Amino acid sequence: MKQIYSNIIQFRGTHYDFGYMQGKQLKNSLTVLNREKQWKVRKPRFLVEEQEAKDAISRFAPGVWEELIGIQDGLEWPIERVLMEFGGYRLDYVRSGCSILTGADYLLRNYDYHPKTYEGRYVFYQPTDQGYAMVGPSQRVTGRSDGMNEMGLVMGYNFMHRKHPGDGFICCMIGRLVLESCANVEEAVTMLKEIPHRHSFSYIVYDKSGKTYIVEASPRGVEVRQSTVCTNHFEIMQNENRNHLLDSIRRKELIEKKQEDMIDAYEAFRLLNDTDKGVFSKQYRSWAGTIHTSAYFPQQMKTWMVLGGDQEPNEFDFMQWLTGEDIIFDQIMGAVDTNLPFVHMDENASWGSRG
Repeated sequence: MKQIYSNIIQFRGTHYDFGYMQGKQLKNSLTVLNREKQWKVRKPRFLVEEQEAKDAISRFAPGVWEELIGIQDGLEWPIERVLMEFGGYRLDYVRSGCSILTGADYLLRNYDYHPKTYEGRYVFYQPTDQGYAMVGPSQRVTGRSDGMNEMGLVMGYNFMHRKHPGDGFICCMIGRLVLESCANVEEAVTMLKEIPHRHSFSYIVYDKSGKTYIVEASPRGVEVRQSTVCTNHFEIMQNENRNHLLDSIRRKELIEKKQEDMIDAYEAFRLLNDTDKGVFSKQYRSWAGTIHTSAYFPQQMKTWMVLGGDQEPNEFDFMQWLTGEDIIFDQIMGAVDTNLPFVHMDENASWGSRG
């Protein structure tokens, strides 16, 4: 078992100041050093133009552009490099897994991905200029893999495929833009229909009303349905699905069967996080190992977060944090059954190294 951690990041202030703080934290970090090595193997096929990215981002969340400028100043990088690392627009995204389940005042999700991509940051941010406050794990620093905002809107996404990409945003930036700008599931669905999508993902949105919408999105179209379970295949846009869906269908059917007898959120959490229940995955080398299990409770405005399987939830009171009460510890600790390096912890987390 490998001991891992996520750093808890807390910030209240403008988007620019938030970006500047993050840039200073990232400068000379293992995350940045490993990403430099990763780019040497996976060179981008094009440059992201500054004005194009600014126009695209500012249309949906102007504050996020200010955050990127702050990161640029903190890192002292050219803006082109900042956009390639953290801009979330017209970039490539590799395959992943993930399972999501909603119930009475909860959304639970397993985030299944490769350790060399996991940056280990659980972020609390309360802007003072514009946009909603939010909590959740970051991906590519500015993006969010899942999260909840101050209005009680919860978002998570599940990978479908990356065939035939379009000019648009990648999943984690889309997640951030939704949390930044939308107050409820209706607004989130509207944005997800309008926003340009780089790859094909399902976005699951949930709020205090108890409604769950699954937005099937690809560069070629968007469809919306209601369900309480989502894995890694489309139900409506089936022509967009990958050829190999057996594990995705198996997990979905397993969760739906167990869901009928679930008493509460903790029992649902155990279904996703226990390594012997059939949903948790150890396929880390295949880009589909469960790294974190997260839970969001919009009525209570609380969250759970754990790293690895067979864990007891770490609970955070987001409402108290919004009133100015800081989280008293700096890290979330956990363990995963792999020897693969993590990008924020290990010096050899590059694509040129074994694994």
